[in-house]
Amino acid sequence: MIRVDNARVQFGGIRAVDDVSFDLPAGQITGLIGPNGAGKTTLFNAMAGHVPLTSGTILLQDQDITQMTPQARARLGLARTFQLPQEFSRLTVLENLMAAATLPLGESLLNVVFRRSRFQDEERAAFDKAWETIDFLELAPVAQTPAGDLSGGQKKLLELGRALMTAPKLVLLDEIGAGINRTLLARIAEKIRLLNRDQGLTFCLIEHDLAYVRNLCAEAIVLVQGQVLVRGPVAEVARDDRVIEAYFGGGKYEAPA
Repeated sequence: MIRVDNARVQFGGIRAVDDVSFDLPAGQITGLIGPNGAGKTTLFNAMAGHVPLTSGTILLQDQDITQMTPQARARLGLARTFQLPQEFSRLTVLENLMAAATLPLGESLLNVVFRRSRFQDEERAAFDKAWETIDFLELAPVAQTPAGDLSGGQKKLLELGRALMTAPKLVLLDEIGAGINRTLLARIAEKIRLLNRDQGLTFCLIEHDLAYVRNLCAEAIVLVQGQVLVRGPVAEVARDDRVIEAYFGGGKYEAPA
């Protein structure tokens, strides 16, 4: 689905991402793990186009997107969520989803004025899709609630919903489980599995909870000091002495029962 080749992101003398190379197979859920400051979010920002690469290339389905804007990457099917939700706080949940929808005709004022019927059809389709997303994420009770009034977990679900409104092929999830309770965390995991199984969506997620990663992901990529340390099945990765030293501070990882 996506290939990162020798990617480097440098801020002054600091290499936040240091010659990283990996690929994400289509239809797979992959974890991106590592200690704080490893460069995980910076790597996501580079993949999504929010920070430029100092060197290297990024290909989405064999198309070079290295120089593309975030909007252009989104149109090709790359979506991401943020660790801190980026909702429009005064808009309702429904309005937030509508705002995230891809409306090609609506991008031009001329289309809105002179192709009003087609634009209205497009807007109606987006409205219907927003309600489908609300129902899927079980957000109907808060559909007309301003997003700023949602709980932290509901905001994370809304973040996922906003990504889904762009009709993505690949979704980058940046700590979507951070700061929310276990019940809602399990619900989000269920939705990710369903999207992966039923729609074939590819996911890559940053997450510190290794049990969560193990339950969701086929593989994990471990990033340490801006470089890929190891990649493989989560259970194997968690037993790697290098990972234990770098990620767990030399402690022992106990696999969940």
